[in-house]
Amino acid sequence: MDRRIYHGDLVPEDFGKAIIAHFDRGNYTAQQFVHKGKVIVQVASLQRPMSGGQTALTVYLEPIDDGVAIQIGEQAWLGVAASIGTTILSIWKNPLNLLHRLDDIAQDVESLQLTEQIWRIVENVARMKGATFELSERLKRTACEYCGTANPVGEPSCIACGAPLGKAQPSTCPNCGFVVKQVEKSCPNCNYPLYQ
Repeated sequence: MDRRIYHGDLVPEDFGKAIIAHFDRGNYTAQQFVHKGKVIVQVASLQRPMSGGQTALTVYLEPIDDGVAIQIGEQAWLGVAASIGTTILSIWKNPLNLLHRLDDIAQDVESLQLTEQIWRIVENVARMKGATFELSERLKRTACEYCGTANPVGEPSCIACGAPLGKAQPSTCPNCGFVVKQVEKSCPNCNYPLYQ
């Protein structure tokens, strides 16, 4: 499963609405479930599609500090593979059958690109909201525990009072390299347990 984190003034529902608006038409149906701030969007082909094979996938949208984590599950390929196999067999029996299967081929190619289409939608929403992969301002600064002054990350001591900033400095996840705070028990990017 592919997972990306976007920083900015974002809520998962923004992404969910955009995905549903794009896919809840034609050969696809889309639905959204919300539970405790987390959003799950399911995109699937219709039970009896007009063309092509059946496919489905799930998108998980979760609020995190300063942004949203988005993860796309594995896509179901069996229906698309069966449709492609049927096309190949019918063309092998009679090459003129290709003309009758053009809609199926076009739909199967679109279904194979479903994950890329969802990431394009997500990127467009993030761009419209001004979100980035960059660290948020909150993570670019470290607050001094003694005087509360914001200090650049990596500064050994407070620029205002001179107190050591060692405990306040963020570190990185040993599994994926994502920037994490000292108080986090698991990485928000890969869920790797931290500080055991």
